[in-house]
Amino acid sequence: MSKILIIEDEKAMSAGLKHNLEFEGYECELAETGTAGLEKGLNGSFDLILLDVMLPELSGFDVLRQLRGDKVTTPIIMLTAKAEEIDKVLGLEMGADDYVTKPFSVRELLARVKALLRRSESNTSQPVQNKIQVGRLLLDFQAYNAFDSGEEVHLSVREFDILKFMLDHAGQTISRSDLLEKIWGYESSPTTRTVDNFILRLRQKLEPNFKQPRHIITVHGLGYKLILTH
Repeated sequence: MSKILIIEDEKAMSAGLKHNLEFEGYECELAETGTAGLEKGLNGSFDLILLDVMLPELSGFDVLRQLRGDKVTTPIIMLTAKAEEIDKVLGLEMGADDYVTKPFSVRELLARVKALLRRSESNTSQPVQNKIQVGRLLLDFQAYNAFDSGEEVHLSVREFDILKFMLDHAGQTISRSDLLEKIWGYESSPTTRTVDNFILRLRQKLEPNFKQPRHIITVHGLGYKLILTH
């Protein structure tokens, strides 16, 4: 049974999330402040975290930053009441794996939870055995670690998924639609803009100069291509 931490200060919202997730067979634990959520996230064993952006004591962004800074790799879905793209991009850049904008349907949230847990479980049960160098990063798919000159670099579950898929199709052009279908596993959202944001984050982490990428190449009008050697 997967265990989910819900960090949400609106009691009606957290109670509703808990009820619907437990109905689907998940075990849930609640935290009503950023401080409490951070403590639980650092010390508990969770398979996924639902993290509201607007929280008392510590914001969701602060919680996310500290969790990732302490090498917590638990998949995180951000819950935000703001529709501005900058808030979504900021969360993704800081290490969130997905986001949902309030108000959202329970069906949509459950689809994202199931897809992300499925990906996470697949990564654990069927790891790629070999280490491989891509740009600045040495990727260890068995341990799901990434290193740049010996220093560990955080990659989210989604980022590892994207790199795995691109490595399986190295040298081939991959469309944004293919990435959405294979990585996110559902059609309604996110958008191709989300794919572009993830590609930008990966370039920033692995390219010698992300403004002049040599490894993740844009094929204009089509998608992206991974080049292993240059």
